[in-house]
Amino acid sequence: QVQLVESGGGLVQPGGSLRLSCAVPGSIARIYVMAWYRQADGKQRELVAHITTDGSTAYVDSVKGRFTIFKNSAKNTVYLQMSSLKSEDTAVYYCNTFGGALRWGQGTQVTVSS
Repeated sequence: QVQLVESGGGLVQPGGSLRLSCAVPGSIARIYVMAWYRQADGKQRELVAHITTDGSTAYVDSVKGRFTIFKNSAKNTVYLQMSSLKSEDTAVYYCNTFGGALRWGQGTQVTVSS
């Protein structure tokens, strides 16, 4: 079964930056719309950003101008560059196809705190 592996999370101060990576097996990132999601404690998982096969992107309003999703198809990797991080960005971040068709990975914890 397809295994998604997220990495790059950690503890960062407000205003800081992190880059998350998602290793996507095979040609999935070239075929499907890929997305990043997050789930904060006690909240439902939410869609943060997605990128289409031709590179078009879209973001939830709360991260517009601060987060950037991009991919390297040759490396089968999808990234989420996060800047100007806020405490409310604290969550476990996951990647998946748009709509969550694949088995969810373990995610990567992002904690924004001083």
